[in-house]
Amino acid sequence: MDYTGDSQEAQHLCVLVHGLWGNPNHLAFMAKSLREKHPEESLHILVAKRNSNSFTYDGIELGGERVCQEIEEEIEKLAKKGQEIKKLSLVGYSLGGLVIRYAAGLLDSKGFFEKIQPVNFHTFASPHLGVRTPLRGWHNHVWNVLGARTLSASGRQLFTIDNFRDTGKPLLEVLADPDSIFIKGLAKFQRRTLYANVVNDRSAVYYTTGISKTDPFTHLDKVKINYVPGYNDVILDPKDPVAPLDSEEAHETAYGGIIRASQTTLGRLPFFLAMIFFIPVGVVAFLINSGVQSLRSNRRIRLHERGLAGIQPGNYRFPLITNMREAVEDVYENINSSQSNEYLVAGTEEEAAQEEPSSPKLDRTQDVSKPSLSRQASEKKSPHDPPTLALAPYQFRMIQALDSVGWRKYPVYIHKVRHSHAAIIVRMDKASFDEGRVVMKHWLEEEFIL
Repeated sequence: MDYTGDSQEAQHLCVLVHGLWGNPNHLAFMAKSLREKHPEESLHILVAKRNSNSFTYDGIELGGERVCQEIEEEIEKLAKKGQEIKKLSLVGYSLGGLVIRYAAGLLDSKGFFEKIQPVNFHTFASPHLGVRTPLRGWHNHVWNVLGARTLSASGRQLFTIDNFRDTGKPLLEVLADPDSIFIKGLAKFQRRTLYANVVNDRSAVYYTTGISKTDPFTHLDKVKINYVPGYNDVILDPKDPVAPLDSEEAHETAYGGIIRASQTTLGRLPFFLAMIFFIPVGVVAFLINSGVQSLRSNRRIRLHERGLAGIQPGNYRFPLITNMREAVEDVYENINSSQSNEYLVAGTEEEAAQEEPSSPKLDRTQDVSKPSLSRQASEKKSPHDPPTLALAPYQFRMIQALDSVGWRKYPVYIHKVRHSHAAIIVRMDKASFDEGRVVMKHWLEEEFIL
């Protein structure tokens, strides 16, 4: 069903962008919910279509340019009908969150925000820091090195092993450079909000979707979870998401954890046995398909660069960083570095060097959309604070730059289904994704500004 809207009264355009391997159908529930909340007289909805399915292999840059063109064409089409768009909101799911960050920079560079007000910039389960795992072990090392090479340009960019244009940095680091057009465009939105899964997200883990140097949700059986009132069991309180258990609760939880672990292991035994057979077959099929799609993607990228794919790249190529001195310094770290540790050692100079504000607490008594949100440098670490993840140096810089523009960050606890990455936006309309409906309700009731 089409939720775009036919009314010529709407002056607010909301653009929805799907993720990797995605298509507009993945955002059907989101678009439906948005329309039920806001009638077509108030809001015009555009679900981006040109990055569908294997086209998401083509990279964040190309995807962002495609989305920009869709937005411009939609506004031009509406203008010919006598409809004037005065406000713009961008909403991205998974990889779509990175695509709209790129698009925001392009739009701002074209002077778009001088005539159209940027309102909402919202992401759901988007890997803002990439998908490089900070965990130790040979299997994680192999994944970081080989996984990047299975998804063409998008894979190299998500694993931050690309050298983007003439910057000497990976694209994601350029997206978060304080002097880049992308941070400047992002900062102009009235409200920036993100939703990040704390468990069961097999595509993008919490530290990257929550823009955080720590993960306080690794042992939820050892902490008390605090929820946002009215959204119990799903939306965690951004100000104080978890708290230490008292001794009695901790004892009961430890005992219950042993029982649950044994029950879970036995219950999943048939699943594990099935995986022993299916995983080798699936891996081979995945690698073959990835190779084919990468070849096709590389061909599309070449056609795009030559202006033979329906878009003139020159229309979207601007100086990326206003201060190019910094662009040629600090060349990005190789993917093989920073693989030895899971966490930085507490008390060391390396750990202390990363004690800049990174995961600000949400204070509802102030305007959290302003840069003042990121104020934790003066706070002392508690014994209960989680250790700092062994991220790459550029990822710490990305966190600091992204936090400087101010975000409303909501941890999401989807635990009744094992695929929280799909459930967070109700990618398929089924009962097992009901927790995602709570997320959508919170987004529309509490965060989306008309």
